[in-house]
Amino acid sequence: MRVHKYLVIAAGLLLTIGPPCGASFAENFERPPIRYSESTPKNDISQLQADLDSGQQKLAYEPEHGYLKSLLQTLDIPVDSQTLVFSKSSVQARYISPATPRALYFNDDVYVGFCVSGNVLEVSVVDPSLGTVFYTLDQTQEEQPRFVRHVETCLSCHSSSRIGGVPGHLLRSHIVDQGGHVIPSGGIHHVDSTTPLAQRWGGWYVTGESGDQPHLGNFLVHGYKVPDPIDNTAGENVTSLADRFDVSPYLKPDSDIVALMVLEHQTRVHNYIVSANYATRIALYQEQQLPQEASPKTGDHLPTTMQAIQRAGDELVDALLMVGEVRLSAPIEGTSDFSKTFPNRGPRDDRGRSLRELDLTEQLFRYPCSYLIYSDAFAQLPKEVHDYVWQRLSEILTADTPSPKFRHISDDDRRAIVEILAATMDDLPASLRARR
Repeated sequence: MRVHKYLVIAAGLLLTIGPPCGASFAENFERPPIRYSESTPKNDISQLQADLDSGQQKLAYEPEHGYLKSLLQTLDIPVDSQTLVFSKSSVQARYISPATPRALYFNDDVYVGFCVSGNVLEVSVVDPSLGTVFYTLDQTQEEQPRFVRHVETCLSCHSSSRIGGVPGHLLRSHIVDQGGHVIPSGGIHHVDSTTPLAQRWGGWYVTGESGDQPHLGNFLVHGYKVPDPIDNTAGENVTSLADRFDVSPYLKPDSDIVALMVLEHQTRVHNYIVSANYATRIALYQEQQLPQEASPKTGDHLPTTMQAIQRAGDELVDALLMVGEVRLSAPIEGTSDFSKTFPNRGPRDDRGRSLRELDLTEQLFRYPCSYLIYSDAFAQLPKEVHDYVWQRLSEILTADTPSPKFRHISDDDRRAIVEILAATMDDLPASLRARR
């Protein structure tokens, strides 16, 4: 029997409750130029609400799942993306337990949380201007369903220093007991795609094969004493959850390991896109407030302004090129169709290659460049940081000898990424297109 010692993790996403996660960062984005709470969102959910109000769209209600099925279909969110969380880490904590986990679904822009018998659907969406915006949708049948935006309830945790002090997505981790209750003495961790697998997925149900790679999915603490060391052999390489709780109320019987890994990659990149957006807009605004005699010439920027923009741009480049992501020592295999359907949701070049292709043997993706480079949130970044990120990508992907930080991308893969981008992006910078 393999025994290992790691801190147990339980993850929470979307509208997290509990004490504040640290000092409030709202002062950075409630003032000009962001004005987070006062600004009108323009995203997939605000557009859907406008369509509902005008009668162009309808959401169908059914007793068992409320508006869930219709919402997922309307927003083109795949059911195969379902993952299940049993820690009480949501505004609907009273409905969540190991017997009734919360289901999460996502596409490239929107995340939806569903609780069995819950009062609302929890929704977060990437807004190209405001970053992450949070909503709930009442699960009571209405003639005209309405999404309600939330600010303070969510931002107490979803703008913490852990995610750069901007409204973002948070995978929060902690020890839980058999009731799904957090055991505070176990500590809190925040998980992304750079976290070792051995420290992921406590508090999640996980279905799929990971070989001899340990993880903490499907693990429960009996009582309030955390075992030391922890043996989670029984929770690894689980392909069915039917013997752990009643899976029939859920749209799928899975909490797919591959979907979890893509979720962790995606939230990391989304958060750095928001950080680059905010850092650039704030730096430019602060420069504009300087007295005329201290202002730079037209078309120029102060060194401090460019340093702030470039620092945020460099962090985004690292996330896009998957710097620091965990290398796999054994193949990963999910239990749902997610591994088959996910790669088909994005563009391919004339050789059939795509940035959404999965590897799952040594790394998560076949090509180490995020598919979120196609997202509206990335495309609508302020020009200053958008141009800088493309400049750095061009330098890295076409360098004769890449810096040590980017040596995880082979010469063949760098060439392939450039070719895929050139074939699938109309507005690719000339510096990269010429290298095709």
